[in-house]
Amino acid sequence: MISVQNLSKNFGSKKAVDNVSFRVERGEVLGFLGPNGAGKSTTMRMITGFIPPSGGSATVGGHDVVNDPLRAKRLMGYLPENAPAYTDMTVHGFLNFAAEIRGLSGAAQGKAVQRVVEMCFLETVLHQSVETLSKGYRHRTCFAQSIIHDPDVLVLDEPTDGLDPNQKHEVRTLIRKMGEKKAIVFSTHILEEVDAVCTRAIIIDRGRIVANGTPAELRQRSESSGAVTVRVSGLKGAELAQRLRALPAVRQCEVVGDGEQRATVRAYPRTAPRNGEFAALVASSLHGVVIEELHTEEGRLDEVFRKITMPDTQA
Repeated sequence: MISVQNLSKNFGSKKAVDNVSFRVERGEVLGFLGPNGAGKSTTMRMITGFIPPSGGSATVGGHDVVNDPLRAKRLMGYLPENAPAYTDMTVHGFLNFAAEIRGLSGAAQGKAVQRVVEMCFLETVLHQSVETLSKGYRHRTCFAQSIIHDPDVLVLDEPTDGLDPNQKHEVRTLIRKMGEKKAIVFSTHILEEVDAVCTRAIIIDRGRIVANGTPAELRQRSESSGAVTVRVSGLKGAELAQRLRALPAVRQCEVVGDGEQRATVRAYPRTAPRNGEFAALVASSLHGVVIEELHTEEGRLDEVFRKITMPDTQA
């Protein structure tokens, strides 16, 4: 549904987006991650036809956004950064205006407005002017206009920005449900949203894609992925670590908790373990020791994100 090929954007001498390529199929929710200034919003603006690329191409539903913009944009819903809206309109008036722009009229228009009002929980502010809304409700209103024509493709720039925890949960649930039938790409700097919503994630840094994979695949790039954390009673941390370091399969150990009669140690494997083999090896080496807890670390997305996007001098 979305195909981006060698997309680039220059602002004077600054290359904001540098030769970016990716695809998003129907049924996929793609998370677009990156530090501030990485090129996320610029890429999304080019995909939606909001700004032209300096090089490369983007197609939506097979339609080039530069050469065939109307057909491409008919398939898209777009929530821009900072959720802009006409502040002198009421929520109801703004949504009706958005529906008309999308070619809806009569009963179809009324049904579309009612549908998004219910989906985005806007009933209580329907007749307020946009300028009087809280940041959260303004964001919901702009999100509602992006889905009012039930598009096949959604491009969402920070869709949960400014929402409280309950509102974030509602929007994430909505995106996940819509993602079953649509192609969705959304930018975020909240790593927990990747696990909560995304089927795949891209990390972009300084205008270039530096990682692309499912959340599980990205976590495997974490230093802690596959490590085993074990808590025992009756041993000191140093003693427990010494016993585990003696195992040929252990690359290193670190004490992460040390009490009088309880210790927690994390052991890192030399090679990527399979099917819990490393955890079983650690457990078997502690024969006669009371194991209170033992689990394999999945890896941490925040660790992967920092490792990939921080300059070498800060890593």
